[in-house]
Amino acid sequence: MIVRRSSRALALVLLCASAAAHAAPDEAAFRRSIGLRRAWQDLTRDVAWPARWTPDGRRFSYRKTVAGGFTFETVDAKTLAKSPAFDTAKLAAALGDARHEVVDAMHLPFAEFDYAEDGKAIAFSLDETRWQCGIVVYRCEAAVDRSRPRGFGVVRDMAVPAENSPKVSPDGKWTAFVQGDNLVMRETGNAIVVPLSVDGTAGNFYDPETLRWSPDSRRIMIYRVRPGYQRRVLRVESSPRDQLQPKLQSQLYPKPGDAIDQERPVLFDVATRRQTVIDDALFPNAYELSAPRWRSDGRSVAFDYVRRGFGQARIVAVDAETGVAHAAVTEDAKTFVFADRRYVHEVNGLGAEIVWASERDGWNHLYLVDGRTGAVKNRITTGKWVVRDVIAVDDAKRQIVFSVSGMNAGEDPYFRHVYRIDFDGHHLTALTPAKADHDARFSPDGTLYVDTYSRIDLPTISELHRSSDGALVATITTGDDSALRAAGFRPPEVFVAKGRDGKTDIWGVVVRPRDYDPRKRYPVIENIYAGPHDSFVPKQYWPFGFHSGGDKAIGMQAQADLGFIVVQIDGMGTANRSKAFHDVAWKNLADSGFPDRIAWHRAMAAKDPSYDIGRVGIYGASAGGQSTLNALLFHGDFYKVGVAYAGCYDNRMDKISWNEQWLGWPVDASYAAASGVDHAAQLTGKLLMIVGEQDSNVDPASTMQVADALIRAGKDFELLAVPGGEHSVGRSTGPIDYVARRQFGFFVRELAGEAVPDWNAVSLNPPL
Repeated sequence: MIVRRSSRALALVLLCASAAAHAAPDEAAFRRSIGLRRAWQDLTRDVAWPARWTPDGRRFSYRKTVAGGFTFETVDAKTLAKSPAFDTAKLAAALGDARHEVVDAMHLPFAEFDYAEDGKAIAFSLDETRWQCGIVVYRCEAAVDRSRPRGFGVVRDMAVPAENSPKVSPDGKWTAFVQGDNLVMRETGNAIVVPLSVDGTAGNFYDPETLRWSPDSRRIMIYRVRPGYQRRVLRVESSPRDQLQPKLQSQLYPKPGDAIDQERPVLFDVATRRQTVIDDALFPNAYELSAPRWRSDGRSVAFDYVRRGFGQARIVAVDAETGVAHAAVTEDAKTFVFADRRYVHEVNGLGAEIVWASERDGWNHLYLVDGRTGAVKNRITTGKWVVRDVIAVDDAKRQIVFSVSGMNAGEDPYFRHVYRIDFDGHHLTALTPAKADHDARFSPDGTLYVDTYSRIDLPTISELHRSSDGALVATITTGDDSALRAAGFRPPEVFVAKGRDGKTDIWGVVVRPRDYDPRKRYPVIENIYAGPHDSFVPKQYWPFGFHSGGDKAIGMQAQADLGFIVVQIDGMGTANRSKAFHDVAWKNLADSGFPDRIAWHRAMAAKDPSYDIGRVGIYGASAGGQSTLNALLFHGDFYKVGVAYAGCYDNRMDKISWNEQWLGWPVDASYAAASGVDHAAQLTGKLLMIVGEQDSNVDPASTMQVADALIRAGKDFELLAVPGGEHSVGRSTGPIDYVARRQFGFFVRELAGEAVPDWNAVSLNPPL
C-alpha cells in the first residue's frame, strides 16, 4: 500500500533531518567568525561619515572608506573640487609619536574631527581624551583640561586644585580671581588686591571656575560651593605592565543618594562692592546648576536648574541691579524631566523670548516662551512625533532648523529627518525627503548643508544642498558595498511586531547566518541594550555606522554564522518615541522592555518556522549587562542563557547621574526591585559574567557582589575577570578576540548544545 504524506508533514520531516545533521562549529568556523570584522572592514567604497565644515564655511571634510581602509577628504563648497583633508601618513606618525604607539595611516582611530579657528589644526576625541593635531606642522598633543575634575558632574574632586587663572573684565580694567576661598579683584596693572567677599571658607568656598563677568564689566556672578561627599572607588590593578607588584587605583565616584556639591549663586557689584546672595527659593535642592550666562545687554544673568530627583527643570533669571530671581521657564514632570535632552535658546541673547523643548503634551516639541513671565507665547511644533535635535536657530529670520523622527507616515519612526520652521510654527519645510536616516551638517553661515543619509540596507549617500529651498547642489559620495555583498554580507531584516499593549509597534532587526537554511531550526540570541537615555537598534548603514553600532553589527553577524539567529529590539522604556513609551522605565529598570521583547520574539517565531522560540539567549553590556542578568532572574522561563558584560547589577552601586535620572531621589525601593544582587537566588539558566578589572564607568565590585550572592544561593555560573580591562573590555578595546571567543563558545555550548573546540589542546597560531 502506498502511504501519501501531506506536504506539511514532509516538510517537518525534512526540517528535523536537516537540523539533526547540522555540524557543530569547528576551530575554523570560530576563526572565521572572530576574524569577520578584520575581513570585512575594508570591503566598502565611498561610505562616508557626516561632514565637518571649516570655520570660514568655504570647505567641508569627511571620512570615507577606500581600498585598504579610510581616508579623509575635503570638498571646496564652491568649485566642488576634492582634495585630501590632510596627509594621513604624517598625521599617523605624529599621533603615534605622541601616544608612543604605531598608528595605521589607513585606519586612523577617529571618525570625525573639528577644525581649529585658523584651519591649521584639527581636534578629535580618542579614549576619552581630546587631542589636537597640526595639519600644517604635523604635531599632536593631548588637550589639558585644567578645571577641577567632577565626579559625574556633581561632586568636585577636592584633592585637585581648581583652575584659578585671573579673569579679565571685558573692558580690560579689572582682573578677578579667588584667593583663600574668597573672591578678590584688582585693577589691571595694580598689585593691590581688593576683597569682594569675606565669607568664603574651605567648607563653603567661591569656585573660580564659575566666575563670569557681565558684558558691561559692572558685575560678577560666581558660585559659592559647599562640597559634597568625596566617595572613592578603589580598584586593584593586579597585573600592571610596568611592574610586578599590583597597584591601587582610586576614582572619585559619587553614587545614588550621596551628598553632592551645593552651589549658591552670588552677585557682586564691582563699583559698590555690594554682595547679593541669590535667594534659592526657585532652585531648592539642586541636582545641577549650569554655569552662569549673562544676557547680552548685561541687565540679567541666567542659569539652568534641575531639581534632585529630576522632577523639575528651570531657567532661573536674576536681575543684575536688584539680585531678584524669577523663573523664566519651568518644566514639571510627574515622572522625570529628560535632562540630557533639555534645549534652551535665548533669542538674541536677551532672554525676553526663549525657545524651549518640552514633553508636556506627551511628545518632545518646541515652544516659544515669554522669558519675563514663563508663559508660553506659542507652540512652534506639534504632532505625534518627536523633535530629536535643534540644529540651528536664526534669530534675525526667526527660524529654526531641527531634526525629527516619526513624522513621516509609513516610515521607520526612528528615522531622523531635518526641517525648518518659523518661530510662530508656520512654514514647516522639509529639507531631507529621502526615506532614510539623515544627518545634516550646515555651513557656518547657514546657506548650505551636507546631508549624509543611509539605511541598514542602503550605503551612505552624501549630498550638498542649498538651505533656502533644499535644492540639490551636488552629490558628493555614493557608497558602494558590492564587494562586501560578494563576500556574503546581507542587510539585516527589519521586523515590526506589537508590544505588550497589543497596539504599539516595536521595531527590531534580524541577522541570520550567511549559510542560512530555512529548513533548519536555529537558536536565537538577543543583543540587548535598554538604557532609557536613547534607542539602540541601528538605523544607519551596516556594518560601518557612524557610531559603535558598526562593530556591534559585525558582532551579531559573527555570532549568527556559528549557527544562530541574532536579533536586536527597542522595547518600551527607551527614548525617541512618545513620553508614555519612555515613562515605562521610570522607577522600573527591571522591566527593560521585556514584555515587548518577548511579544516581538513570539511574533517572529509565528512567522518563521526556523526561529526556535524554545532556545533564546541574550547578551549585553553595562545597562545591557544588567538587563541580561535580569532576563534570567525575572524571565527565566523564556531566556535560557545569558552573557552579561560589566553590568550595573545594583543601581545603588552605580554612578549617581544615570541612576538618579531614571530611579529618582531619594533612594527608595525601586533600586532594590531592579537589583540582581537582591534577586540572585531566582537565577535559572546559564550565566557568564564578564568584567574588566579596571572598569571606571561601572564599579566592578557590582559584578563581584552578584557573584557573592549567587554563591551564597548555591547557584552555578561562570565568571571572567579581565586583568586591566576597562568598561569596554571585549567590545572596543582590550583583548577583543579572547573575550569574544569566550562569549561565542558559551552560546554554542549552552544554548545550541554543541561541542566547542578545546582551545587548550590546539595551537593558537595565529592566536585568537
